[in-house]
Amino acid sequence: MSAHIVVGYTATKTGRDAVAFAARLAAAIGAVLDVAIILPRADRSVITPPDAGYDRHLRDQAQQWIAAAIDRIPADVVAHAHVRAAESFAEGLVEIADGLDAAFIVVGAADGASRGRHRLGTTTTELLHSSDVPVVLVPRDARKVAAETGITRLTVAIGTRPGADALIGATARLAEAAGVPVRLLSLLPVDLPATADTAAIRISTSTAADEVLAAAQAKLPAGLDVDVVVAAGDSIEDAVAHLEWQGGEVVLVGSSRLAQPRRLFLGSTAAKMLKEITVPVIVVPRTTILTAPPAEETKK
Repeated sequence: MSAHIVVGYTATKTGRDAVAFAARLAAAIGAVLDVAIILPRADRSVITPPDAGYDRHLRDQAQQWIAAAIDRIPADVVAHAHVRAAESFAEGLVEIADGLDAAFIVVGAADGASRGRHRLGTTTTELLHSSDVPVVLVPRDARKVAAETGITRLTVAIGTRPGADALIGATARLAEAAGVPVRLLSLLPVDLPATADTAAIRISTSTAADEVLAAAQAKLPAGLDVDVVVAAGDSIEDAVAHLEWQGGEVVLVGSSRLAQPRRLFLGSTAAKMLKEITVPVIVVPRTTILTAPPAEETKK
């Protein structure tokens, strides 16, 4: 059975960014793409009575928008359309993803994002606090990456402490399904007072990073092409800014901590990284092993 990828669509450039990347990801792993437009519920307001005519017009318009979005998806990707009413955009996407047992929810950047950059808006923030499905954050202008670029490499950000089993599992499954190499990344920022012994801290932190990276590498399947990189800088942002990104690169980061009943995905380090990363980012909850079809299924 093929995996499903749910992508939240709006009739905007960032909506097209999300669909374009989701289509590349679906093609890479042999997944079905589910394009979703979420409309406000008919009972959204207690002040203004529901207007059946307006709601019907809105749904008709949404059907036209989603049809146009699917028309731009490459023919080799199976795509389905979903128009659903919900209390919020995020809630609607989570409902669809849960119903399909989806592998990912994909969303574009918020309005105001600079070219090639990420920006978290209200919808994305709500999604990151409520979804138990890995969320893919797509930067502005991702639609300009050629479809044939596909997915070329996964970079997974590993912290300086053990405990990234779910993230490593997600990386292994996706790398095997897409048939791409993995870059294990550890950041060594030194953002400390001038009086601190920066050199000593760098050496100590570097040793810890090397140990964690070695442990992470050992957990990946032996057949994967794996590279290990330690990026240093005066801050998280500075360390990330000096990294090179491929056109078909995807970054995976883990959630910072788990809060019941909702999972809080994006920690402070990942948020700082997001300011400098120019490729899509997958945020993986600690308790979720990403689902993707076995590698042999994607070749059919």
